[in-house]
Amino acid sequence: MNAKLLLENLRNVPDYPKPGIQFQDVSTLFKNAACVREMLDELVRLYHDKGITKVVGIESRGFVMGAMLAERLGAGFVMCRKPGKLPAETVKATYLKEYGYDTVEIHVDAIDENDVVLIHDDLLATGGSMRAAYDLVTRFKPKAVYVNFLIELCMEGLEGRKYLGPEMDVTTLLTIRK
Repeated sequence: MNAKLLLENLRNVPDYPKPGIQFQDVSTLFKNAACVREMLDELVRLYHDKGITKVVGIESRGFVMGAMLAERLGAGFVMCRKPGKLPAETVKATYLKEYGYDTVEIHVDAIDENDVVLIHDDLLATGGSMRAAYDLVTRFKPKAVYVNFLIELCMEGLEGRKYLGPEMDVTTLLTIRK
């Protein structure tokens, strides 16, 4: 994988959404076709032999690569969304993030015990949204659950991988240490 290409196209936005946060803006990766191709090819390489039947994308940036990856893997795509965005019955989980609380939901009929699930999101910082999504997905008792991020932030005050715990099979494409 060409990590240099991705790092050169990743935008850092200081003090967003509040002072002290160094926001890693992946939208600059998505607007570059070479970056999208590089990320997607690497994700397919990582998961092509895992038997993935569903990819769960976490709102909203997890939808971008998650949907493309699902198509390439021949899997279905499941949206993990903020409250009130899914039209049918849902299950939900609330979590603490670096600047407040939030909740995510998944439709009650989105996953079953025969599925092998990959949960995808753009960024691992504190791990709150992924922990909530993972807890939701495991309620369905799928055969296996994998977890993927495009970027993992390893810096003071962010211990996302530790928070997720050893039971999660986690991969990331890039690790940023500061």
